[in-house]
Amino acid sequence: MQRQPAVAGQFYPGSMQQLKAELSDLIPENHDRRKVFGIISPHAGYVYSGAVAGKLFASIDIPDTVLILGPNHRGVGAAAALYPDGEWLTPLGPVPVNAALNTLLLRHVPFLTSDSAAHRFEHSLEVQVPFIQYLRPDVSLSAICLGQGDFEAIRQIGEGIAAAITSFGGDVLIVASSDMTHYESAASALRKDGLALEAIRAFDPKTLLQVCRSEHITMCGVAPAAVMLVAARILGASAAELIAYATSGDATGDDREVVGYAAVTVW
Repeated sequence: MQRQPAVAGQFYPGSMQQLKAELSDLIPENHDRRKVFGIISPHAGYVYSGAVAGKLFASIDIPDTVLILGPNHRGVGAAAALYPDGEWLTPLGPVPVNAALNTLLLRHVPFLTSDSAAHRFEHSLEVQVPFIQYLRPDVSLSAICLGQGDFEAIRQIGEGIAAAITSFGGDVLIVASSDMTHYESAASALRKDGLALEAIRAFDPKTLLQVCRSEHITMCGVAPAAVMLVAARILGASAAELIAYATSGDATGDDREVVGYAAVTVW
């Protein structure tokens, strides 16, 4: 099965030449890259969040296998949907799905279902792929689209992912795709996102869910981020660092109603 690009030409350039040029501009040169267990990366159009994502990906060593976790914006398909075996197509070419990791994820992760419907139009996973394949052309991936869930379900999914990666036996980067506060003033976004990022830096996924709920923080990928934190902790991570933060107002010049973007590494 081949996952066709749904937002090429919208969220990012639709031609190989233009996409390579844009990624070259967005990703700074960096020869001191850290090996990490997971990251939180934004997923807006590159004009808005691409510089934040570029700085993030430039700071890490990308292994040859990546697991992308993204939110289900449309509510279509399974609540925890694994893209089936096959490949993902972008203007840079195809990226193979890692069939071995997919098999282990289905074996170990509760609630997980092989389902392409949730992925068909979902941009949150797709926009990560060009950054990854630009920097690591030999990469293979697995991709999970997640709905919202309570902490118990998120804990079980994170533990299952950690078990699958352990059984896989090789390095796997977990990419949690998320934007932060949506459509509030830049000042409000900075305050609210600071609370969410405080929980992330404290490696406290339960508090992350609670504070997003109690403070009405519209972090769309809170479930993927919390799952990543659970899995990364089990796999040996002990620190989280904010690499970059920006809002859409930095691109538009209008701070009245913005979306926040954070880049976080976990090692």
